[in-house]
Amino acid sequence: MIGSSASRPRFPVTLDNWQTADQVGWTFCHIAEIFPTALISRGSEAAVPLSRNIMPVAEIGCRDADGEWTTVSAIMKATETDGWLVAHDGRLLAEQYAGAMEPATLHLLMSVSKSIVGILVGALVGQGAISVDDELTRYVPELAESGYRQATVRHLLDMRSGIEFSEDYLDPDSGVRQLEQAIGWAPRRSPDVPPTLRGFLLTLRQAREHGGPYEYRSCETDVLGWVCESAAGERFHKLVGELIWSRLGTDFDANVGVDAEGTGLFDGGVSAALCDLARFGAMIARDGTSLNNHQVVSAAWIEDSFAGGPDSREAFASSPDGARMPGGMYRNQFWFPWPDRQVLLCLGIHGQMIYVDRATGLVAVKLSSWPTPQDSWKLYSTLAAFDAINAEVSQGLR
Repeated sequence: MIGSSASRPRFPVTLDNWQTADQVGWTFCHIAEIFPTALISRGSEAAVPLSRNIMPVAEIGCRDADGEWTTVSAIMKATETDGWLVAHDGRLLAEQYAGAMEPATLHLLMSVSKSIVGILVGALVGQGAISVDDELTRYVPELAESGYRQATVRHLLDMRSGIEFSEDYLDPDSGVRQLEQAIGWAPRRSPDVPPTLRGFLLTLRQAREHGGPYEYRSCETDVLGWVCESAAGERFHKLVGELIWSRLGTDFDANVGVDAEGTGLFDGGVSAALCDLARFGAMIARDGTSLNNHQVVSAAWIEDSFAGGPDSREAFASSPDGARMPGGMYRNQFWFPWPDRQVLLCLGIHGQMIYVDRATGLVAVKLSSWPTPQDSWKLYSTLAAFDAINAEVSQGLR
């Protein structure tokens, strides 16, 4: 399936409707035509070719989230997939596109962007520019007057600050939706919401002790992006271009949505091509080394991510996500759904996913336009499909 560049939105795109079910199939593939963005450069180095070894993985049988027998292909069709691929050791085993998406399309990653921030923090830790044990105010003194006073970089990497923040995507007045208002991605519903991302972050207040239970909050990643910019003295899009994107051997530039001050929406504003996300996943599977043998982030950072901290799983278990992923954890802006497997997930609402199995070297990517932000059946059916592919590839496709 190859998407058509002739695809158009059903009606004029506005702040009120760009995330609605009728529009997301087009808008997620055209963010730079809707909002201000900053370019994340792939640099001048030649792209690393992904050799094609196409296999019939779409017809592999699996069970969906209800336990019904189906196929990978059927799950992809049932979950509003704009593009998906599977790669193993730098070889493409499957690659398909639909709707408005084509191979060169930069698709909105939503919270998969958080995992890019996690790798950026790791790269800056490797350079000695950031220490995860430092308080945030060492890098951003302005945060001393906010709820983030005395919180550390580690607290934010693992979503364990004590900040009060609602991640309710269906409540237009929740914290996450106010954050979108601040950056200019949603209609302003209150004059009390600051007109910039940094201004909004400074209004957040502490509800409990830092370092306690895990709680998923997009604002944590935005503060991390601010820390990265302050520690390195460069804007996020420049840092990601120099330290990550240009070292992966990517085919295409990426971009990130920015506010009136040029601050990026670090928690969910990156758009990138499907094939380049395979290269990002392969770097993780290769312990921080890209397919063109650049050390993007240290092997120690990747190992720490998979190993977690001494109480990472306990902190995760105390949250609602703990019931959905028993024994799992959240570490360094990644999800780890199983305690006994080397599988890492980068997840974003409306159906964005990178699946990496460090043990088998398999990377699977799915970019979607679900009509609703969250859908458990679609999420776990996609996981089941990628698990089935992983099992077949690790045993040798028959």
